[in-house]
Amino acid sequence: MGSALLPVEISAKVAAVYVEIQDMYDEVSSALDFTCEGCPDNCCDSYFLHHTYTEWAYLWEGLELLGAEKVAEIEARATAYIIAVKKAEAIGERPQAMCPLNEDGLCLPYQHRLLICRLHGVPAAMTRPDGQRMDFPGCFRCQELVGENIEGPRMDRTKIFQKFIAIEMEWLGVKRQVLPKVKKSIAEMILSGPPQFSYCKI
Repeated sequence: MGSALLPVEISAKVAAVYVEIQDMYDEVSSALDFTCEGCPDNCCDSYFLHHTYTEWAYLWEGLELLGAEKVAEIEARATAYIIAVKKAEAIGERPQAMCPLNEDGLCLPYQHRLLICRLHGVPAAMTRPDGQRMDFPGCFRCQELVGENIEGPRMDRTKIFQKFIAIEMEWLGVKRQVLPKVKKSIAEMILSGPPQFSYCKI
Protein backbone atom coordinates (compact mmCIF):
# COMPACT_ATOMS: atom_id res chain seq x y z
CA MET A 1 0.00 0.00 0.00
CA GLY A 2 1.59 3.27 -1.10
CA SER A 3 0.41 6.85 -0.69
CA ALA A 4 -3.18 7.03 0.44
CA LEU A 5 -6.14 9.27 -0.13
CA LEU A 6 -9.41 8.60 1.62
CA PRO A 7 -12.05 6.11 0.50
CA VAL A 8 -15.21 7.91 -0.57
CA GLU A 9 -17.20 6.76 2.47
CA ILE A 10 -14.52 7.94 4.92
CA SER A 11 -14.20 11.30 3.16
CA ALA A 12 -17.97 11.73 3.44
CA LYS A 13 -17.83 11.08 7.19
CA VAL A 14 -15.10 13.68 7.62
CA ALA A 15 -17.15 16.21 5.67
CA ALA A 16 -20.20 15.45 7.85
CA VAL A 17 -18.24 16.14 11.05
CA TYR A 18 -17.00 19.39 9.56
CA VAL A 19 -20.61 20.44 8.92
CA GLU A 20 -21.39 19.64 12.55
CA ILE A 21 -18.44 21.77 13.65
CA GLN A 22 -19.67 24.68 11.56
CA ASP A 23 -23.13 24.44 13.13
CA MET A 24 -21.60 24.42 16.63
CA TYR A 25 -19.32 27.34 15.77
CA ASP A 26 -22.21 29.36 14.35
CA GLU A 27 -24.31 28.73 17.45
CA VAL A 28 -21.60 29.96 19.83
CA SER A 29 -20.52 32.92 17.69
CA SER A 30 -24.15 34.00 17.31
CA ALA A 31 -24.74 33.79 21.07
CA LEU A 32 -21.68 35.98 21.64
CA ASP A 33 -22.45 38.30 18.73
CA PHE A 34 -18.95 37.48 17.52
CA THR A 35 -17.73 37.93 13.97
CA CYS A 36 -14.34 38.00 12.22
CA GLU A 37 -15.44 40.88 10.02
CA GLY A 38 -13.04 43.80 10.18
CA CYS A 39 -10.56 41.97 12.41
CA PRO A 40 -7.00 43.36 12.04
CA ASP A 41 -5.49 39.94 12.79
CA ASN A 42 -5.24 36.85 10.58
CA CYS A 43 -5.64 33.48 12.30
CA CYS A 44 -3.82 31.78 9.44
CA ASP A 45 -0.46 32.80 10.93
CA SER A 46 -1.19 30.85 14.14
CA TYR A 47 1.08 27.85 14.69
CA PHE A 48 -0.77 24.54 14.99
CA LEU A 49 0.20 20.90 14.71
CA HIS A 50 -2.22 18.28 13.39
CA HIS A 51 -2.52 14.69 14.54
CA THR A 52 -4.50 12.36 12.27
CA TYR A 53 -3.76 10.54 9.04
CA THR A 54 -7.39 11.11 8.12
CA GLU A 55 -7.09 14.89 8.02
CA TRP A 56 -3.70 14.68 6.35
CA ALA A 57 -5.23 12.63 3.53
CA TYR A 58 -8.33 14.83 3.45
CA LEU A 59 -6.13 17.90 3.00
CA TRP A 60 -4.44 16.24 0.04
CA GLU A 61 -7.85 15.42 -1.40
CA GLY A 62 -8.43 19.17 -1.49
CA LEU A 63 -4.96 19.99 -2.80
CA GLU A 64 -5.34 17.65 -5.76
CA LEU A 65 -8.45 19.57 -6.81
CA LEU A 66 -6.30 22.70 -7.23
CA GLY A 67 -4.08 21.27 -9.97
CA ALA A 68 -0.35 20.63 -10.22
CA GLU A 69 0.70 24.23 -10.96
CA LYS A 70 -1.06 25.67 -7.91
CA VAL A 71 0.20 22.84 -5.70
CA ALA A 72 3.76 23.64 -6.79
CA GLU A 73 3.24 27.25 -5.69
CA ILE A 74 1.89 26.06 -2.34
CA GLU A 75 4.86 23.71 -1.90
CA ALA A 76 7.24 26.63 -2.41
CA ARG A 77 5.44 28.60 0.28
CA ALA A 78 5.48 25.52 2.53
CA THR A 79 9.26 25.35 2.23
CA ALA A 80 9.57 29.03 3.20
CA TYR A 81 7.16 28.42 6.09
CA ILE A 82 9.26 25.61 7.55
CA ILE A 83 12.41 27.75 7.32
CA ALA A 84 10.61 30.54 9.22
CA VAL A 85 9.39 28.08 11.87
CA LYS A 86 12.88 26.67 12.43
CA LYS A 87 14.34 30.18 12.80
CA ALA A 88 11.74 31.07 15.44
CA GLU A 89 12.22 27.82 17.33
CA ALA A 90 16.00 28.27 17.27
CA ILE A 91 15.69 31.46 19.33
CA GLY A 92 13.01 30.05 21.62
CA GLU A 93 10.05 31.88 20.11
CA ARG A 94 6.66 30.44 19.17
CA PRO A 95 6.52 30.39 15.36
CA GLN A 96 4.24 32.86 13.61
CA ALA A 97 4.22 32.56 9.83
CA MET A 98 1.48 32.73 7.24
CA CYS A 99 0.00 29.33 6.32
CA PRO A 100 1.17 28.26 2.85
CA LEU A 101 -2.47 27.56 1.92
CA ASN A 102 -3.35 31.23 2.38
CA GLU A 103 -3.37 33.26 -0.82
CA ASP A 104 -4.49 36.89 -0.79
CA GLY A 105 -6.15 36.35 2.56
CA LEU A 106 -8.11 33.27 1.51
CA CYS A 107 -7.61 29.56 2.20
CA LEU A 108 -7.23 27.91 -1.19
CA PRO A 109 -8.63 24.46 -0.26
CA TYR A 110 -11.22 26.09 2.02
CA GLN A 111 -13.68 23.18 1.99
CA HIS A 112 -10.81 20.89 3.02
CA ARG A 113 -9.32 23.06 5.77
CA LEU A 114 -8.43 21.14 8.88
CA LEU A 115 -10.12 20.63 12.23
CA ILE A 116 -8.22 23.17 14.31
CA CYS A 117 -8.70 25.81 11.61
CA ARG A 118 -12.46 25.33 12.00
CA LEU A 119 -12.41 25.36 15.80
CA HIS A 120 -10.17 28.37 16.28
CA GLY A 121 -11.76 31.63 17.36
CA VAL A 122 -14.64 31.01 19.74
CA PRO A 123 -14.37 29.75 23.35
CA ALA A 124 -14.36 25.97 23.72
CA ALA A 125 -14.00 23.24 26.32
CA MET A 126 -12.91 19.62 26.24
CA THR A 127 -12.95 16.76 28.72
CA ARG A 128 -9.86 14.56 28.49
CA PRO A 129 -10.00 10.76 28.85
CA ASP A 130 -8.74 11.16 32.43
CA GLY A 131 -11.74 13.36 33.23
CA GLN A 132 -9.83 16.64 33.38
CA ARG A 133 -11.59 19.59 31.73
CA MET A 134 -9.63 21.88 29.45
CA ASP A 135 -10.84 25.37 28.54
CA PHE A 136 -9.88 27.38 25.47
CA PRO A 137 -10.63 31.12 25.69
CA GLY A 138 -10.86 31.81 21.95
CA CYS A 139 -8.99 34.39 19.91
CA PHE A 140 -8.01 37.76 21.36
CA ARG A 141 -11.06 39.45 19.88
CA CYS A 142 -13.43 36.89 21.33
CA GLN A 143 -11.71 37.11 24.71
CA GLU A 144 -12.49 40.81 24.75
CA LEU A 145 -16.18 39.99 24.30
CA VAL A 146 -16.27 37.21 26.88
CA GLY A 147 -14.16 38.91 29.54
CA GLU A 148 -14.15 36.95 32.79
CA ASN A 149 -17.33 35.02 31.97
CA ILE A 150 -15.87 31.51 31.83
CA GLU A 151 -19.36 30.00 32.03
CA GLY A 152 -20.53 31.68 28.83
CA PRO A 153 -21.30 29.90 25.54
CA ARG A 154 -18.55 27.63 24.25
CA MET A 155 -18.03 24.76 21.87
CA ASP A 156 -17.66 21.27 23.32
CA ARG A 157 -14.69 19.74 21.52
CA THR A 158 -14.93 16.38 23.30
CA LYS A 159 -17.39 14.64 20.98
CA ILE A 160 -15.74 16.15 17.91
CA PHE A 161 -12.37 14.65 18.77
CA GLN A 162 -14.01 11.34 19.68
CA LYS A 163 -15.67 11.22 16.27
CA PHE A 164 -12.35 11.86 14.51
CA ILE A 165 -10.67 9.11 16.47
CA ALA A 166 -13.49 6.74 15.48
CA ILE A 167 -13.12 7.71 11.80
CA GLU A 168 -9.35 7.24 12.00
CA MET A 169 -9.81 3.77 13.53
CA GLU A 170 -12.40 2.81 10.92
CA TRP A 171 -10.10 3.82 8.05
CA LEU A 172 -6.78 2.49 9.32
CA GLY A 173 -7.96 -0.51 11.32
CA VAL A 174 -5.09 -2.46 12.89
CA LYS A 175 -2.55 -0.37 10.94
CA ARG A 176 -3.23 2.43 13.41
CA GLN A 177 -1.44 0.38 16.08
CA VAL A 178 1.88 0.34 14.22
CA LEU A 179 1.91 3.59 12.24
CA PRO A 180 3.96 6.47 13.66
CA LYS A 181 2.01 9.15 15.48
CA VAL A 182 1.16 12.16 13.34
CA LYS A 183 2.48 15.48 14.62
CA LYS A 184 2.83 17.76 11.62
CA SER A 185 2.22 21.31 10.59
CA ILE A 186 0.21 21.89 7.42
CA ALA A 187 3.45 22.77 5.65
CA GLU A 188 4.96 19.42 6.62
CA MET A 189 1.83 17.61 5.42
CA ILE A 190 2.14 19.42 2.09
CA LEU A 191 5.81 18.67 1.55
CA SER A 192 5.45 15.06 2.68
CA GLY A 193 2.79 14.36 0.06
CA PRO A 194 -0.21 12.18 0.92
CA PRO A 195 0.31 9.73 3.83
CA GLN A 196 2.66 6.88 2.98
CA PHE A 197 1.83 3.42 4.27
CA SER A 198 4.28 1.40 2.18
CA TYR A 199 6.37 0.65 5.29
CA CYS A 200 3.32 -0.75 7.09
CA LYS A 201 3.29 -4.55 6.69
CA ILE A 202 -0.13 -5.16 8.20
